[in-house]
Amino acid sequence: MRPTEHTPEVHHPIPLNPTPAPLPVVPASGVPEVTTIVLPDGRTVTGYTVPAAQPAPLAAKPPVSRAAVNIALGGVGFAAVCGGLFLLTAFIAALTAFITQLVILAAVIFGGWNRRAGLRAPPAARTGRR
Repeated sequence: MRPTEHTPEVHHPIPLNPTPAPLPVVPASGVPEVTTIVLPDGRTVTGYTVPAAQPAPLAAKPPVSRAAVNIALGGVGFAAVCGGLFLLTAFIAALTAFITQLVILAAVIFGGWNRRAGLRAPPAARTGRR
């Protein structure tokens, strides 16, 4: 082995087996009933009776299926998005109209636009005469 080579270390996992918690002791509510049964071949078996296992109650079925609820919620969400986009579009249109009115008001106040001279004052203000 060369001096630069190292022997690889192999680590094997060690399983941990925790001891299970002891089952709680539930005191009996009374002396259980003892039953004796005679089998067809004549043998007798004596033991405690075990109550029949009760099946778990069935979960109540919801009045409306989950698919119907999901479809309805999707429709409500779609309507909310459409309404929001409509309101946004209406707001942008109103803002555009407001800015247009401000531009028209400025043109009326300052005398309009002349192609050669650009924005000019009215003639009475230029000459000083009335």
